[in-house]
Amino acid sequence: MEQPPVPRKRPRGIYLLPNLFTTAALFAGFYAILAATQGRFEASSIAIFAAMLLDGFDGRVARMTHTQTAFGAEYDSLSDMVAFGVAPALVAYHWALGGLGKLGWLVAFVYCAAAALRLARFNTQVGTADKRFFQGLPSPSAAALVAGGVWIGADQGIDPSYVSWIAAAVTAGAGLLMVSNFRYYSFKQLDLHGRVPFMLAVAVMLGVALILIQPPIVLFLGFLGYAISGPVWTLISLRDRRASRRRGRTGGGV
Repeated sequence: MEQPPVPRKRPRGIYLLPNLFTTAALFAGFYAILAATQGRFEASSIAIFAAMLLDGFDGRVARMTHTQTAFGAEYDSLSDMVAFGVAPALVAYHWALGGLGKLGWLVAFVYCAAAALRLARFNTQVGTADKRFFQGLPSPSAAALVAGGVWIGADQGIDPSYVSWIAAAVTAGAGLLMVSNFRYYSFKQLDLHGRVPFMLAVAVMLGVALILIQPPIVLFLGFLGYAISGPVWTLISLRDRRASRRRGRTGGGV
């Protein structure tokens, strides 16, 4: 009598390499909070940008090494919540929003809650959403917008009390854009392995040079432009759709 096949045991443990990058991003977000409580706002802002770079590596490393797991996805989401949700809100609060009293912590909480909602919506739409676009401003870009503003203030020696309302507007605006329905280009369709035009390589070189000259200003303006691109892209798409519908109705009447 044949014996039933013995079920294979599921391998235990996690893949080390991609989760090292995720842990490093988590640490950068944690360090940003600690630095902000000590008044070192330039270091806290740089730590958030470092978390962005590390967050971009963990997914790429997982895909390249074929080590994508459900655990890694969940861990990455929790790390993003700390680095791009909690950390920017607290950094902005300690720098300028605290001077606004209850309104300040309310703005910081709105940003933090919006980041949580943005990440939850993204996780539920992974298998169905159009990969060419993000729905709502991505949380790393929103964090870069807030951290970039703080970095400029710390680098230029600006008194936070003079710009507290501007900081509140930037923080609240970044939070609301995260939970909006505006579409943002994801850049996931870019082919980095193939040939690119020579002028594109020159543009990248010039961009890197500008960042090295004035990192906080260039990065802030770059992510501000990306944040504005969502509403502009969405409005242009809606206008084109309405125009095509009008042309269709006009053509059908003839």
